[in-house]
Amino acid sequence: MNFLASREQLRASLIRWSLVCVPGCLLIGLLPGRIWTSDSGWFQALAKPAIHPPPAAFGIAWGALFAMMGLALALVGSAWGARGRRAAIVVFAAQFLVNLAWTPVFFGAHRIFGALFVIVVLDVLVALTITLFWRVRKLAGALLLPYLAWLLFATVLNYEILRLNPEADGAAGGSGAAARVRIGD
Repeated sequence: MNFLASREQLRASLIRWSLVCVPGCLLIGLLPGRIWTSDSGWFQALAKPAIHPPPAAFGIAWGALFAMMGLALALVGSAWGARGRRAAIVVFAAQFLVNLAWTPVFFGAHRIFGALFVIVVLDVLVALTITLFWRVRKLAGALLLPYLAWLLFATVLNYEILRLNPEADGAAGGSGAAARVRIGD
């Protein structure tokens, strides 16, 4: 016998990994967007570049990208014994955590420059993840190429929003309305 596992066992492993990784990436990945949204008065008041897509495009794009990320992770995770598998998974986890950090930095803390820094680090980590995934399974690396393309586009959007709104970087959120409180008579 020349094989460590039969094709059926390998297929079953991929299915098990997929059943965990795809929904896991979707649920965890979309969570920050449910907490910190683009509905805030701060974000609505920002000048947006002409290339800014409609709000619905972000949910559709990120949903598809997180599903593809989960499938890519499942492909690598199920590649038992592959050289570089563990390093690829560790770098994937690192980029995923950095990805999760962007939303609270941008929408929560209103740190446009800080978010730009986070997304540039994310760009590098995703490029490294693609390289490592490609070495384990080419399809896994290829599944992350649209993710990198979207991130590069998002990096340009982040930069343009900063360029158009330098005064809004780190500004307090809210509607801009003031509350008056009268103390005493």
